[in-house]
Amino acid sequence: MSKSITRSQFLKGDFSSTQRHIRPPWSNSERAFTGNCTRCDACISICPEHILTKDNKGFPLINFHKGECTFCGECAKACDAGVLKNNNTSHPWTLTANIGNKCLPLQGVVCGRCAEECETSAIRMRYVIGGIAIPQLENKSCNGCGACFRVCPVTAIELSYNGANT
Repeated sequence: MSKSITRSQFLKGDFSSTQRHIRPPWSNSERAFTGNCTRCDACISICPEHILTKDNKGFPLINFHKGECTFCGECAKACDAGVLKNNNTSHPWTLTANIGNKCLPLQGVVCGRCAEECETSAIRMRYVIGGIAIPQLENKSCNGCGACFRVCPVTAIELSYNGANT
């Protein structure tokens, strides 16, 4: 199976498949976002969680290694270009978590950090008779905040837009 990469990725030696960046909450589609974002860095500088950084082209993206998104809306308020539109009625994004095969309980090791950090209780530990509890994800309850990603000791959590891994 062949993977599609950009010319820039090829020249940099990055042979990983093309992935969609996780943009700030309330952003438009990737094409509309990169077409209208002025790269002014206002959203990056105002983020109280300090999770917004720049991609290799200077556009803002979320780095969940630094923490979780609290959906405070400061990035949208600071966006003069209008690419981040928080109208207080829409969901911030369609991002949800996925628990991968590297998950420690799936390998027989006790862990539950993701469930402990999940404020929406989208991840719960399901107890198994004679075994250890394993995480169970309820996608409808997941708001994609990234709290589970940050605390996973083996990076078994992935975040994706409508099922497309990022």
